[in-house]
Amino acid sequence: MMGLSQHLRAGRLALALLAGSVSTVALGTGAAIAETASLIADHVRVVSNGGLVAEGNVVVLFDGTRLTATRVSYDKATDTLSITGPITITRPDGTILVADEAQLSADLRNGILTSARLVLDEQLQIAAAQINRVQDRYTQLSRVTASSCHVCLKNPVPLWQIRAERVVHDEKTRQLYFHGAQLRIADVPVFYLPRLRLPDPTLNRATGFLPPKIRTNTTLGFGLATPYFIKLGDHADVTVSPYIADKTRTLELRYRQAFQTGDIQVEGAVSRDSILNDTTRFYVFGEGEFQLPRDFTLSFQLQEVSDPGYLLDYGYSDQDRLRNAIEVMRARRDEFAFAGITRYDTLRASELPISDQLPFAQIDAFYERRFHPGGIVGGELRANLSWQAHFRESKLDVQGRDVARMGAGLNWRRDWIGPAGLVIEGQAALDADIYWIEQDSRYQTEQSFATPSAGVTLRWPLSRVAGNGTVDILEPVAAVAWSEQVGADIPNEDSQFVEFDQGNLFDLNRFPGSDRREEGLRAALGLSWTRNTPSGWGFTLAAGRVFREVDLGQFTDASGLAGQNSDWLLGASINFGGRVSVQGRALLDDDFGLTKSETRAAWLTDQFQLGAAHIWVIDDAAESRPTPTHELRLDSAWKAGDFWTITADGSFDVEAKQATRASFGVEYRNECLSIDLSLSRRFTTSINVEPTTDFGLQFELIGFGSGRGAAVNKCRG
Repeated sequence: MMGLSQHLRAGRLALALLAGSVSTVALGTGAAIAETASLIADHVRVVSNGGLVAEGNVVVLFDGTRLTATRVSYDKATDTLSITGPITITRPDGTILVADEAQLSADLRNGILTSARLVLDEQLQIAAAQINRVQDRYTQLSRVTASSCHVCLKNPVPLWQIRAERVVHDEKTRQLYFHGAQLRIADVPVFYLPRLRLPDPTLNRATGFLPPKIRTNTTLGFGLATPYFIKLGDHADVTVSPYIADKTRTLELRYRQAFQTGDIQVEGAVSRDSILNDTTRFYVFGEGEFQLPRDFTLSFQLQEVSDPGYLLDYGYSDQDRLRNAIEVMRARRDEFAFAGITRYDTLRASELPISDQLPFAQIDAFYERRFHPGGIVGGELRANLSWQAHFRESKLDVQGRDVARMGAGLNWRRDWIGPAGLVIEGQAALDADIYWIEQDSRYQTEQSFATPSAGVTLRWPLSRVAGNGTVDILEPVAAVAWSEQVGADIPNEDSQFVEFDQGNLFDLNRFPGSDRREEGLRAALGLSWTRNTPSGWGFTLAAGRVFREVDLGQFTDASGLAGQNSDWLLGASINFGGRVSVQGRALLDDDFGLTKSETRAAWLTDQFQLGAAHIWVIDDAAESRPTPTHELRLDSAWKAGDFWTITADGSFDVEAKQATRASFGVEYRNECLSIDLSLSRRFTTSINVEPTTDFGLQFELIGFGSGRGAAVNKCRG
C-alpha cells in the first residue's frame, strides 16, 4: 500500500505539473504542488517502470486550471507526460487550449501539442497543426489559422481569417507575432504581410495602429485617417492620426495622462489645405481635473482655434464660442466655495465684427455657508459672499464697458406643518452689491444697492389610493412675495434671458444673475396633479401664474413674465410603462396665444428608439431675436436583426422652412467584425463656412485588443 501511495503521489505531481504548464503563475516546489492538485479518473494504475496511467474521463484541477483528457500517462524514466485527447485546458484568465494529443516534459519548459486550438478571452481562436510550450511564457503555433468568427456546418467559412506559417503568443506582453501572415475575406486572399504584430484580446492598451477610417466631405474631398496609438507607460498615451485628403494634409493628435490625483486630456490638429490658400490651420482642446488638499478640486479647460471656420470645415466640433478657464472648487455638506478665471472667444459670424465689444475675460469668486439656527428662529440660514468682474477689449465709451461687482447675501427659510397637512414655508432674504463701472459715461463709476425680500408659501398636498392601487396626489400652492431694490441703477449684464418654468414659479427672484432683482408685491398660484398606476403608466400635470400689484417693466415679452399678470404656465410629464414618455411646458397669454413652448418625446423598445424635440419662442428685440425661433429635431435608432443597427437624425428650422442638419448611419457588428458607415449633411451657411456633406467608413476586426463583438451566435438554430 505504501508503494501504491507513493506512485499516486508521483502521478498527481506529474499531472499537476501538466496543468501548471499552461499557467502563467510561478510554480513552487513539487511537494507544494502535489498538495493543491486534484485528480479524478475512472481508472488509475501503476505500470512496471514506476510510471502512472490514468484513463477514462480524466480531470485535473490545479490552482484554478482545469484539464480534461481521455488518457494521461507519466513515464518516470524519461520524465515526460503523454496525454491522449480530446484535451481541453481552461485557465483562470479564460484562455482555453484544445488538442488531440500532447507530449510535455515534467519541468514545464518544453512540450508539444498536436492538432491544437488556442482560444483567447472566449473570442480569438487560433487553430494550429502543432503547438509548442516554451519557458512557461511563449506558445509557438505552426501552420496557423486565426479568426474570431464562428465556424460551424451552417457557416463553414469564417468571414475573415489570418493564415500564417507561424505564430508566437507572448503571455507576458500579451502580444501575437505572425510570420508570413495572409488576410483572407470569405476565404479570398486580400493582402500578405511577412511580419504582423497584434495584441491579444486581453490587452487593453498597446502601441500600434488603430482601425483606419475613410472620411470624405464636399469641402476637403476624399481622405483616409490612420490613427497610431503610442503607449507611454501605464498612465499615459498619445494617438497620432495622419489624415490625408484631396485638399488637406492634416495631423491629428490626442494626449492623455492619469496622475495619482487627477487626469488631463489634450486633443488637436494642424492642417495645410487649399481652402485658405495653403495657410496653416489648427485647433487645440484640453481639459483636466485634479484633487487638491482639504477637499478642493482644480479644473481647467483649453480651447483655441486658428480661424472661425476650421472646426466646422473638418467636423471637429459645432461650438460657436470658445472657453478657456481655470477653476478651484470645494463642495461640502454645509459649505460651497468657488473661484475661477474665464476667457471667451466668439466664432459666430454675427458677433465677429463686434467681438471687441463682448466680454472676453471674467473673474468669479463665490462662497456660501449654511447654518441651522436653533430656538425661535430655526430653519436654515445661508450666507454668501461673491465677486465678479468682466472686461471688454474695446476702448470706446459704452461699447467698451468694464464692470466689477462685490456682493453679500443672507437667505433664511423655514417650514411648518399646519392643520390638515397644510405646509407653511417662510422665507426672507437680504442682498447687497457694490459695483465699479468703467468706460460707460451713462453710469457713475461706483454704485451700490440692496434688496430686502420676504415671502410666504402655502402648500396643501392631498392624496388618495384607489381600490386598484392607483395613487393620485393633488397639490394646490399659493405664494405671496415682496422685494424692493434700494439704491442706484446699474447695467444689466448677467440677467438678459429669464426662463419661467415649474422650478421657479414660487421663487423670490426669477432673474438668473445678480444685476437684476425682482421687485414689488406679487403672488403666485399653482396646481399640480400626479397619478401613478400599478400598470406602470402615470402623469404629472401642472399650471400656474404670477400676479403683480404693479407692472415695473422688468421682464421681456418672450420670458412670459411681462405685464401685471404673467402668461399661464402649463407643464406636463407623461410616462406609459417606461416605453413612451412625453415632457413639455408652454406659456400662453390671456388670448391663448403661444409665447414659448418646449416639448420632448421618446419611444423606446428593445429594437427601436425614437426621440423628438420641438421648441417655439416668439421674436423679441430685447433678447436680440428679430424673428421667432421654431425648430424640430428627430433622432432614431433601429436594431434591424442581430447584427445591424440603423440610425437617423435631423433638425429642421420650421420658421426658415429648411433643414439645418441631417445624418444617417449603418453599423454591422457581429462576433468578429464591425463596420460603421455614416453620412451627414450640414445645410446652414455663413461667411465662415459653406454647407457640407460628410461621409465616413470605419471597419474593425474584432478579437484583437479589448474590443468585444456581438453576443449573438449565428451558428445557433
